[in-house]
Amino acid sequence: MAKLALVTGATGFVGANLAVALAEAGWQVRVLHRPSSQLAALEGLTYESALGDVLDRDSVQKAMEGCQVVFHAAGVADYWRSSRERMFQVNVEGTRHVMAAALAAGIPRVVHTSSAAALGIPPAGRPATESQTWNVSPDRFPYGYSKHLAELVVQDYVAQGLSAVIVNPTVILGPRDVNLGSVSLIVGVYKRQLPFVLPGGVNAIGVADVAAGHLLAAARGQSGERYLLGGQNLSVPDFARLIGDVIGVPAPTLVLPRASVTPLAAFVGLANRVSPWPLPVTADLIRLGAEPFYFDPSKAIRELGLPQTPLRQVIQEAFDWLRAQGYLH
Repeated sequence: MAKLALVTGATGFVGANLAVALAEAGWQVRVLHRPSSQLAALEGLTYESALGDVLDRDSVQKAMEGCQVVFHAAGVADYWRSSRERMFQVNVEGTRHVMAAALAAGIPRVVHTSSAAALGIPPAGRPATESQTWNVSPDRFPYGYSKHLAELVVQDYVAQGLSAVIVNPTVILGPRDVNLGSVSLIVGVYKRQLPFVLPGGVNAIGVADVAAGHLLAAARGQSGERYLLGGQNLSVPDFARLIGDVIGVPAPTLVLPRASVTPLAAFVGLANRVSPWPLPVTADLIRLGAEPFYFDPSKAIRELGLPQTPLRQVIQEAFDWLRAQGYLH
């Protein structure tokens, strides 16, 4: 009989790819989702539905029955599209419900999907490791702060005896990103919609590697430890140039000067306050886009065996999926 894994957040980008990896590894997959959830990311997969919500602990508890492992990938990641209140409610209180239910149910292993953002902003000049602690004003980086608080919740339950591992993905690219998260940069470059790029830096990794990292964390990770699931570090301008090179279009050449980031962010913040509809960018995104978000994934590579698919291949696969799904028309 196949082992049973519960995945929260499987209707999202990471969770859907995790469901793919689990099925390929011979697991039976149970998916916690709301009755109203859009299931497009799970198209073509075989899974068992468990109707519920991470904000409803009873439904979470019921969904865990018979499971050997719980992957908690649910969360509000598109923070520029959601209210702060809902983001903190889902990311922090939702995590509390999942961890409490797992402890009560005696689940042998939980893997919590955090984010590299939970570490704060890396120091200029060197990539951050898992040992970095939160170092940013919550108002400056609300999403990262919500993921930091969620990790504190996980650690609280680890102290109570729960066997839980934390994984911290960086910028993720790949198929099944139906809400156009990080792959929106590929779309923007392809459609020549980016008049400029910001002067910061990113660490990027393929979603298949992130999904593999989750399974490896479940099998080999140490309870209470965090593991950065990252790939290649490169500046935002170099990232845009690499995307353009892979997909065969010219990348934006104008790099916004650092001195103009603060006034532009202020302008975008004002525009968002007066606009009758949400804009596709926020002041926080502008400010954070100028920061050096470089990370060192060597711990996950060494201790878990995290794979490192070349970024050119990752970009090509994401582009092929976008084209096949009609997002590039």
